[in-house]
Amino acid sequence: MTDVPAVLRAHAEQEHADELAALAAADDRPRPPNWRLSPWAVATYVLGGQTQDGTEISPKYLGSRRLVEVAVATLATDRALLLLGVPGTAKTWLAEHLAAAISGDSTQLVQGTSGTAEEAIRYGWNYARLLAEGPSRGALVASPVLRAMERGGIARIEELTRIPSDVQDALITVLSEKSLPIPELDDEVQARAGFNVIATANDRDRGVNELSAALKRRFNVVVLPLPEDIESEVEIVRLRVGQLGAALQLPAELKAVEEIRRVVTVFRELRDGVTADGRTKLKSPSGTLSTAEAISVLTSGIALAAHFGDGVVRAADVAAGLHGAVVKDPVADRLVWREYLEAVVRERSPWQDLYRACRELV
Repeated sequence: MTDVPAVLRAHAEQEHADELAALAAADDRPRPPNWRLSPWAVATYVLGGQTQDGTEISPKYLGSRRLVEVAVATLATDRALLLLGVPGTAKTWLAEHLAAAISGDSTQLVQGTSGTAEEAIRYGWNYARLLAEGPSRGALVASPVLRAMERGGIARIEELTRIPSDVQDALITVLSEKSLPIPELDDEVQARAGFNVIATANDRDRGVNELSAALKRRFNVVVLPLPEDIESEVEIVRLRVGQLGAALQLPAELKAVEEIRRVVTVFRELRDGVTADGRTKLKSPSGTLSTAEAISVLTSGIALAAHFGDGVVRAADVAAGLHGAVVKDPVADRLVWREYLEAVVRERSPWQDLYRACRELV
């Protein structure tokens, strides 16, 4: 029996504690109040680089350096940050690492859903103590946002546009006045220096619960795009699949970059509605076919090869994942996938193994 890690996935500040410590030790640039690192060091932690003593800093986000610099600079001001993009563009991933590098704590998190209540952003009450003692600070249950205000840290709000509009607006006073009134106690909590908010939202969710104009004004928006070219996307998938495989202790490796390239090519062509050479127009499925889904398909393929194969990832190992990623609508998407297999995959002679494996599932 091999040793099992204590947790399946450590928080960013735990997993990369050595890198954060090395950056902090070598960082001689000005730091905003209560920041663990300077803005330059935060960007280096996110994008990768090297400290003065030669410590290698692994890249956490592969994308535009300027976008990351704008995001970090925003958090150094009194403006909150909204990371916007289609699903799978690493919004949550980037938000977590920014919070870890800036405040050393990425856990002050509100997960936005249609059922998120105002207490998740403001505060709630321990009703047993409330009945026994009456309203008091001891009976108050602080939200992640309130805890971040008290500590001068970063609060994260995931899927902001999924939260009901009246609950979203509880943020307005927090972001504009940097305080949270507690009328039941005739008191308030004033944010310490260093406090800020990172929110994420999907482009496709804009019609769900549109942000009010008052709330929009209090955010700087950074739009995270999909990878510009196939080489960038292949590299992102390769790095993340390797990290996930190691974390899950899968006894197999995806050594062939070509297998990654094949999955990424399928995703990009269906996403763009045209083949890579521009010769064939394609129908796009209902799903987003994001980079995150490509990572999931290949990680699943590694698991199949490790536990039910010989440890070598082949077309049959990724076929089921591809089918599941593309065919979200059992009727419309199945037709799109079948047409793509017949018109594109079948015609590529090096892809005959993938065609056969996928055709069996269709």
